[in-house]
Amino acid sequence: MAVLKVIEVLANSERSWEDATANAVKHASKSVKNIRSVYVNEQSATIKNGEIDDFRVNVKITFEVN
Repeated sequence: MAVLKVIEVLANSERSWEDATANAVKHASKSVKNIRSVYVNEQSATIKNGEIDDFRVNVKITFEVN
């Protein structure tokens, strides 16, 4: 039986929500091993001069605990 743990991570990107999600997984994987999945909990963006300036995500990352 596997034991799984979930952490919440906030990340951003100037390009897209997908890139922000990839950034969250990339940075989490530096200290967390056995990542199984990522769930995008919330998306938001900041606006500057009438255009999207920064894409932000709040994700839940699930990993197996050894």
